[in-house]
Formats: sequence, C-alpha cells, structure tokens
Amino acid sequence: MAENPATADLNAAVANPRADIAALDTLENKLFALRYAIDEIGSLGPVIDPPRATEERGQATSVLEEERVCALCAPEVGPLLERLGAQPELLGKTRMAQVKVLKRDRASLVDVPAEEQAEFSRLTVEANDIWRRAKATDDWASFEPYLDRIVAALRHMASEKNPGADPYDVWLDEYEHGTSRAFYDPFFAQVKDCVVPLLADCMASRHKPSHTCVEGNFDEARQWALADDLMALEGVDTNALWVGRTEHPFTGGPSEGFVIIASHVYPDNVLSNVFSMLHEGGHTLYEQNVDPAYRFTSLKGGTSMGMHEAQSRFFENIIGRSEAFATPLLKTLRGRFPGQFGRVTPHQLFLAENCAEPCLIRCDADELTYPLHILVRYEIEQMLFSGEAKAADVPGLWAQKYKDYLGIEVPDDAHGALQDTHWSDGSLGYFPTYALGSAIGAQLKDAMVAGGMDFDGVCASGDLAPIREWLRVNIWRWGRAKDTDELMRAACGAPFDAKHYTDYLTQKFSAIYEL
Repeated sequence: MAENPATADLNAAVANPRADIAALDTLENKLFALRYAIDEIGSLGPVIDPPRATEERGQATSVLEEERVCALCAPEVGPLLERLGAQPELLGKTRMAQVKVLKRDRASLVDVPAEEQAEFSRLTVEANDIWRRAKATDDWASFEPYLDRIVAALRHMASEKNPGADPYDVWLDEYEHGTSRAFYDPFFAQVKDCVVPLLADCMASRHKPSHTCVEGNFDEARQWALADDLMALEGVDTNALWVGRTEHPFTGGPSEGFVIIASHVYPDNVLSNVFSMLHEGGHTLYEQNVDPAYRFTSLKGGTSMGMHEAQSRFFENIIGRSEAFATPLLKTLRGRFPGQFGRVTPHQLFLAENCAEPCLIRCDADELTYPLHILVRYEIEQMLFSGEAKAADVPGLWAQKYKDYLGIEVPDDAHGALQDTHWSDGSLGYFPTYALGSAIGAQLKDAMVAGGMDFDGVCASGDLAPIREWLRVNIWRWGRAKDTDELMRAACGAPFDAKHYTDYLTQKFSAIYEL
C-alpha cells in the first residue's frame, strides 16, 4: 500500500523543523476549513433551514465532524506536536500557544472513535429539532428519550476520554478548563449563601421598584430595528454580523468576519429583546476582537465558555442594567418607541430593569435571581450523570427545585424543563459557566475601576470604547492562547474570587431595595 502523502510529509519532517512548521500550518488550515463549515451549518441551519432539512443537515454535520476528528487525531499528529513543543525557541509564543491548544484538543478527542463522535453530532441535530417541536407543544415525553440517549452517550465518551474520572467532571472541564464539582460546589454554595437571604430581604422590603414604565405592547418590526440600534450602541462591527430569528437566542458563526446572532422578540416584553441582544452582543464582541493573527488557527475564538459568558453577562448586566447606562439606553429606546418612553426617566428605567422577582424563565430572570436558575440545572445535571435520575424524572425535579429555590410553581414543561436548548445540543456541563461568567465579570469591573477607569462615567456617556479597549487588551485579543486563570491573574492582579460577585450583588440590591 502506498504511503499517505500527508503521513510521508510528516515523517520526513522528523529531522526538519521547517517541515514540521509547514505541517502544522497545513493541519491548522484544514481544521479551520472544517470548523468553518461545521459552525456555519450549525449556526445558520436551525435558523433558515426548512423542517425537512434536519436529517440531511445532521448527515452533513456528522461527516464533517468525523473529518475534523480524523485530521486532528491522525497517528502522525501526536509526534508532530511533541516535536514542535520541544522547540520553543524556534516556534515563538503564538505557535507554542497553537501547539498547547492543539495538544489539549487532541487529547480530548483521540480516545473517542471518530465515528462515535460523528454519530453524537447526528443525534444532537435530531434532538434539537425534536426539542423545538416539543417546546412548542409542551410535549416533554417526545424529548425525553433523546435526553436519556444524550446523557448515555456523554457518559460513555467521558469514560473513553478519562477512564475512572467522574463523567460530569469531564464535561465541566470541557467547558471551563480546570473546573470540576470540587470547584463549582463551593462556588455555588457561596453564591447561594449570598443570594437566598438577600432575595428574601428584597421581597420583604417596603421599597420595591416598579416596572410599569416598561409594560405595554411593542411593535415587533420596531423591536428588530431596536436590536440593530443596540448593536451599534454596544460597538459591534455590523459588517461582520448576521442577525436572524430563533426560539432560543444564541451567538455562533465560523470566524471573526462572520458572527451570527439569532434572537427573538416578544410584543409584551421589550426588555427581553434589549437584554438578549446586549448579551449576545457581548459574545460577538469577544469573537470579533481576537488578534487577527489567530484567524486561521486553533487560537481563534474565546478561551472558555466561562470567559465567554463573562463577556455576555458583563454587557447585559454590569453595563446594561447599571444606572449610569440607563441614560444612553433610554435614548435608544425613545428612538424607536417615543410614545412609550417619552416621559420615562433614566432612574425609572434603571429600577424597572432591576426588579428582583422570581420568574419561570432563565433568560428573562433578573440579575439577582439568575444564579438560582443555574443552580437548578447544575443539580439536575449531576443527578442525570450519576444515575440518580432519568429524563422522566426531570420535570418533577425541576418543579420541586423551582418551588424550593424561587418559591414559584411551574405550570407546564414549556415554561419548565423544555425552556432551554442546551440539553438538546448535548451541552451538559455548560450551564454552570453562566454563573461563573457573571462572577468573572464583576471582578473584571473591579479591576477596571482599580486601574483608574471612571466606569460609570463611560457608561453614562454611551461611548463604551474605553471599556471595549480594556477588554480587548486584557481578554479578547488573546483568544484561546491564554486560559482563564492566566487572563484573570494578568488583568486583575489576582486569581478568580467570587467575593467580587457577591459584594457586587449585595451592594447593588441593598441600595435599590433600601435594605
């Protein structure tokens, strides 16, 4: 049998460092092309494809995913990365970062057969389509077997990736490198110990803010125009952005030059549009501002989902729900809805945005109760992975935990366990990064202020360029070249500390509710 040309090139490179570097570039270019196709199909497909396209999209995605895994996990790639990693003086910082990331990516895939990963990709495409229909018809039973299949597949792949490790820990680490239940359990305990009594105090206060100024009916076409205004206010490069419509908001897209936001609008809830767009805009800014030198490499994109959610939650809450930002935000709202917002004051808008009221829907939750929504999902995911619960048990567990933590009754599964798309995508282990991201964002703000930034003044001006530049220099430009811990220590002068978050929530809501 003739030797594979790519293999021959790599073998010949053993004694030729320049050939090794050329082989690295060839590998990166192939991986970039495959990721581009997978990400574009995965982001645009659910938004623009007709219903009957699901099976074909799943097949195309599975083939591309298998090609990606085979390219990265080819036998000759391991020795190539080892040889390159032993020559830091030849490679320089960027290529050494590429080698580090590729080694990690390869290690997470190499022990799982490519065809198994391709089959999982096909399963999640089908499951996501079933989930959409199940949510629309409040039909948990139709989605239930898919969740059991997804959990079983994830458990099996985790055992192949890291035999003997807790399978849920394997996936927590996948979304935020270095984390596990040993990290998240004390983190959530610290957050819960702050939020639960603080929420109770807010509910008991006589000084409850009103949200009547944001109530009413808001034309959907003008809300979509408002979405464009919000992207401009945030500073998103709209020449590298495509906005579509979907049931569950998300940000995706294959490259710095092509980021996709899909969102929704509700005629009776204009703030849902506002904060969904600010949230997704934060993700977009991160993707658009990675160092251009990383474009066709594995360093492109955010370093982790925790850091990614830090950007989205930062723009949604720490900026978007601040009193200082209420002035430019109100001006933007008046531009599309002058009748409804003409007499509203910035302070009234600020209070309306920050009513701490337990609700059913995570995406519409206020900033204080939000981490309790994440805690519910974190606890249920642990039960699914341990075998303590099956998919059939989830609606009951969901209802009980929402009653225990938020004091509310869940009327149906569409407003309960079917509300999020993440489980249908196979993204178990992702949810905790939302709470972690919120906490990271609070620490980043404190670092900006400690460094001399007039944070409130910048927000009040409506020109967020100084904040964007700080984040670009300290976080965004590094892409995947630096891990979260390294970024936090450099940007904040200290490792991650959740106390910044609990202090932020305590100070903000104590002032609003006059505690």
